[in-house]
Amino acid sequence: MAVTLAEEIMLLSLDDESGSAKQRQAAGWAVAGGILLELVLAGRVAVRGKHLELVDATPTGDPLLDGRTALIARWLGARGRRRVTDWLTKDQAKAVSATLERLCARGVVVEERRMALGMFPIRRYPEAVGVVERELRDRLRGVVLAGAEPDTRTAGLIGLIHATKLHRLAFPEGPARQIASRMEEVATGQWAAESVRSALRDMQAAMAAVTLITVVTAAG
Repeated sequence: MAVTLAEEIMLLSLDDESGSAKQRQAAGWAVAGGILLELVLAGRVAVRGKHLELVDATPTGDPLLDGRTALIARWLGARGRRRVTDWLTKDQAKAVSATLERLCARGVVVEERRMALGMFPIRRYPEAVGVVERELRDRLRGVVLAGAEPDTRTAGLIGLIHATKLHRLAFPEGPARQIASRMEEVATGQWAAESVRSALRDMQAAMAAVTLITVVTAAG
Protein backbone atom coordinates (compact mmCIF):
# COMPACT_ATOMS: atom_id res chain seq x y z
CA MET A 1 0.00 0.00 0.00
CA ALA A 2 1.13 3.57 -0.65
CA VAL A 3 2.68 5.65 2.11
CA THR A 4 -0.13 6.99 4.29
CA LEU A 5 -0.99 10.62 5.04
CA ALA A 6 0.31 10.19 8.59
CA GLU A 7 3.65 8.88 7.31
CA GLU A 8 3.91 11.78 4.87
CA ILE A 9 3.37 14.30 7.67
CA MET A 10 5.95 12.51 9.80
CA LEU A 11 8.49 12.65 6.96
CA LEU A 12 7.95 16.40 6.62
CA SER A 13 8.57 16.76 10.36
CA LEU A 14 11.81 14.77 10.50
CA ASP A 15 15.07 16.60 9.89
CA ASP A 16 16.75 14.88 6.95
CA GLU A 17 20.21 14.80 8.54
CA SER A 18 19.70 14.53 12.29
CA GLY A 19 16.47 12.55 12.14
CA SER A 20 14.96 14.58 14.98
CA ALA A 21 11.35 15.75 14.78
CA LYS A 22 10.61 19.42 14.24
CA GLN A 23 7.43 20.96 15.73
CA ARG A 24 6.79 17.54 17.22
CA GLN A 25 3.69 18.42 19.23
CA ALA A 26 1.82 20.12 16.37
CA ALA A 27 3.02 17.39 14.02
CA GLY A 28 1.60 14.84 16.44
CA TRP A 29 -1.90 16.30 16.07
CA ALA A 30 -1.51 16.26 12.29
CA VAL A 31 -0.25 12.66 12.29
CA ALA A 32 -3.21 11.50 14.39
CA GLY A 33 -5.52 13.48 12.12
CA GLY A 34 -3.85 11.98 9.07
CA ILE A 35 -4.63 8.46 10.23
CA LEU A 36 -8.26 9.43 10.83
CA LEU A 37 -8.61 11.04 7.41
CA GLU A 38 -7.02 8.00 5.79
CA LEU A 39 -9.61 5.83 7.54
CA VAL A 40 -12.38 8.15 6.35
CA LEU A 41 -11.12 7.85 2.77
CA ALA A 42 -11.03 4.06 3.19
CA GLY A 43 -14.61 4.02 4.46
CA ARG A 44 -13.64 2.64 7.88
CA VAL A 45 -14.62 5.55 10.11
CA ALA A 46 -16.82 8.62 9.81
CA VAL A 47 -16.33 12.04 11.36
CA ARG A 48 -19.63 13.86 11.73
CA GLY A 49 -19.65 17.15 13.55
CA LYS A 50 -17.79 16.67 16.81
CA HIS A 51 -18.07 12.89 16.82
CA LEU A 52 -16.14 9.89 15.54
CA GLU A 53 -17.92 6.70 14.50
CA LEU A 54 -16.70 3.30 13.32
CA VAL A 55 -18.30 2.34 10.01
CA ASP A 56 -16.45 -0.79 8.90
CA ALA A 57 -13.81 -2.81 10.77
CA THR A 58 -12.70 -4.78 7.71
CA PRO A 59 -8.86 -4.70 7.45
CA THR A 60 -7.35 -2.40 4.83
CA GLY A 61 -4.11 -4.38 4.60
CA ASP A 62 -2.04 -1.55 6.06
CA PRO A 63 -0.74 -2.33 9.59
CA LEU A 64 -0.83 1.30 10.73
CA LEU A 65 -4.44 1.85 9.67
CA ASP A 66 -5.67 -1.55 10.81
CA GLY A 67 -4.03 -1.11 14.20
CA ARG A 68 -5.80 2.23 14.66
CA THR A 69 -9.13 0.78 13.51
CA ALA A 70 -8.88 -1.90 16.22
CA LEU A 71 -7.97 0.69 18.86
CA ILE A 72 -10.86 2.94 17.85
CA ALA A 73 -13.27 -0.01 17.98
CA ARG A 74 -12.19 -0.84 21.55
CA TRP A 75 -12.25 2.83 22.57
CA LEU A 76 -15.76 3.36 21.22
CA GLY A 77 -17.06 0.16 22.78
CA ALA A 78 -20.83 -0.01 22.92
CA ARG A 79 -21.22 3.77 22.71
CA GLY A 80 -21.10 3.86 18.93
CA ARG A 81 -19.58 7.33 18.80
CA ARG A 82 -17.40 9.63 20.89
CA ARG A 83 -15.86 13.08 20.52
CA VAL A 84 -13.14 13.48 17.91
CA THR A 85 -11.12 15.75 20.20
CA ASP A 86 -11.04 13.03 22.86
CA TRP A 87 -9.60 10.52 20.40
CA LEU A 88 -7.01 12.94 19.02
CA THR A 89 -5.90 13.84 22.55
CA LYS A 90 -5.65 10.16 23.48
CA ASP A 91 -3.84 9.10 20.31
CA GLN A 92 -1.56 12.04 19.49
CA ALA A 93 1.67 10.77 21.05
CA LYS A 94 0.98 7.09 20.35
CA ALA A 95 0.17 7.83 16.71
CA VAL A 96 3.61 9.38 16.24
CA SER A 97 5.34 6.29 17.66
CA ALA A 98 3.24 3.92 15.56
CA THR A 99 3.88 5.95 12.41
CA LEU A 100 7.63 6.04 12.99
CA GLU A 101 7.59 2.30 13.55
CA ARG A 102 5.81 1.83 10.24
CA LEU A 103 8.29 4.06 8.39
CA CYS A 104 11.11 1.99 9.87
CA ALA A 105 9.39 -1.23 8.77
CA ARG A 106 9.09 0.14 5.25
CA GLY A 107 12.81 1.01 5.26
CA VAL A 108 12.14 4.71 4.62
CA VAL A 109 13.86 5.79 7.86
CA VAL A 110 16.13 4.02 10.32
CA GLU A 111 16.01 4.21 14.10
CA GLU A 112 19.14 5.35 15.91
CA ARG A 113 19.42 5.18 19.69
CA ARG A 114 21.95 6.84 21.96
CA MET A 115 22.25 8.16 25.50
CA ALA A 116 22.50 11.87 26.27
CA LEU A 117 24.76 12.67 29.23
CA GLY A 118 24.98 8.95 29.78
CA MET A 119 21.49 8.99 31.30
CA PHE A 120 18.73 10.00 28.88
CA PRO A 121 17.79 7.77 25.95
CA ILE A 122 17.36 9.62 22.67
CA ARG A 123 15.95 8.26 19.44
CA ARG A 124 16.50 9.75 16.01
CA TYR A 125 15.07 8.71 12.65
CA PRO A 126 17.29 9.78 9.72
CA GLU A 127 16.14 8.93 6.22
CA ALA A 128 17.29 5.72 4.58
CA VAL A 129 15.43 6.35 1.31
CA GLY A 130 15.13 10.01 0.35
CA VAL A 131 13.08 9.55 -2.80
CA VAL A 132 9.80 9.19 -0.87
CA GLU A 133 10.10 12.63 0.72
CA ARG A 134 11.41 14.22 -2.49
CA GLU A 135 8.39 13.00 -4.44
CA LEU A 136 6.11 14.19 -1.65
CA ARG A 137 7.60 17.68 -1.61
CA ASP A 138 7.49 17.86 -5.42
CA ARG A 139 3.79 17.00 -5.31
CA LEU A 140 3.09 19.66 -2.70
CA ARG A 141 5.06 22.29 -4.61
CA GLY A 142 3.15 21.46 -7.78
CA VAL A 143 -0.21 22.10 -6.10
CA VAL A 144 0.63 24.95 -3.72
CA LEU A 145 3.25 26.89 -5.69
CA ALA A 146 2.51 25.96 -9.30
CA GLY A 147 -1.28 25.84 -9.02
CA ALA A 148 -1.78 22.24 -10.17
CA GLU A 149 -5.08 20.55 -9.39
CA PRO A 150 -4.69 18.25 -6.36
CA ASP A 151 -5.84 14.67 -6.15
CA THR A 152 -8.00 13.74 -3.16
CA ARG A 153 -5.21 12.56 -0.87
CA THR A 154 -2.89 15.50 -1.64
CA ALA A 155 -5.69 17.97 -0.97
CA GLY A 156 -6.47 16.21 2.28
CA LEU A 157 -2.80 16.33 3.28
CA ILE A 158 -2.66 20.04 2.55
CA GLY A 159 -5.80 20.55 4.63
CA LEU A 160 -4.19 18.81 7.61
CA ILE A 161 -0.97 20.80 7.28
CA HIS A 162 -2.95 24.02 7.08
CA ALA A 163 -5.16 23.14 10.07
CA THR A 164 -2.15 22.52 12.32
CA LYS A 165 -0.19 25.50 10.95
CA LEU A 166 2.72 23.36 9.79
CA HIS A 167 3.24 25.36 6.61
CA ARG A 168 6.96 25.79 7.25
CA LEU A 169 7.52 22.04 7.51
CA ALA A 170 6.25 21.66 3.97
CA PHE A 171 7.73 24.93 2.69
CA PRO A 172 10.73 26.08 4.75
CA GLU A 173 11.19 28.95 2.32
CA GLY A 174 8.82 30.97 0.18
CA PRO A 175 6.10 33.60 0.61
CA ALA A 176 4.36 32.54 3.83
CA ARG A 177 1.10 34.42 3.23
CA GLN A 178 0.78 33.21 -0.34
CA ILE A 179 1.44 29.62 0.73
CA ALA A 180 -1.11 29.78 3.55
CA SER A 181 -3.68 31.36 1.25
CA ARG A 182 -3.26 28.68 -1.39
CA MET A 183 -3.46 25.94 1.24
CA GLU A 184 -6.71 27.43 2.51
CA GLU A 185 -8.04 27.51 -1.04
CA VAL A 186 -7.16 23.85 -1.59
CA ALA A 187 -8.54 22.75 1.79
CA THR A 188 -11.92 24.34 1.07
CA GLY A 189 -12.07 23.39 -2.62
CA GLN A 190 -14.20 20.85 -4.46
CA TRP A 191 -11.57 18.11 -4.46
CA ALA A 192 -13.57 15.17 -3.09
CA ALA A 193 -17.03 13.97 -2.23
CA GLU A 194 -18.88 16.23 0.19
CA SER A 195 -18.80 13.57 2.91
CA VAL A 196 -14.98 13.52 2.84
CA ARG A 197 -14.66 17.30 2.68
CA SER A 198 -17.12 17.63 5.54
CA ALA A 199 -15.10 15.14 7.59
CA LEU A 200 -11.92 17.13 6.96
CA ARG A 201 -13.64 20.38 8.02
CA ASP A 202 -14.84 18.74 11.22
CA MET A 203 -11.37 17.33 11.88
CA GLN A 204 -9.78 20.73 11.23
CA ALA A 205 -12.10 22.26 13.82
CA ALA A 206 -11.21 19.51 16.30
CA MET A 207 -7.46 19.91 15.72
CA ALA A 208 -7.75 23.69 16.07
CA ALA A 209 -9.46 23.15 19.43
CA VAL A 210 -6.89 20.72 20.84
CA THR A 211 -3.99 22.79 19.48
CA LEU A 212 -5.36 25.90 21.23
CA ILE A 213 -5.69 23.99 24.50
CA THR A 214 -2.09 22.83 24.17
CA VAL A 215 -0.82 26.37 23.55
CA VAL A 216 -2.78 27.83 26.49
CA THR A 217 -1.60 25.04 28.82
CA ALA A 218 2.02 25.55 27.78
CA ALA A 219 1.73 29.31 28.30
CA GLY A 220 0.25 28.81 31.78
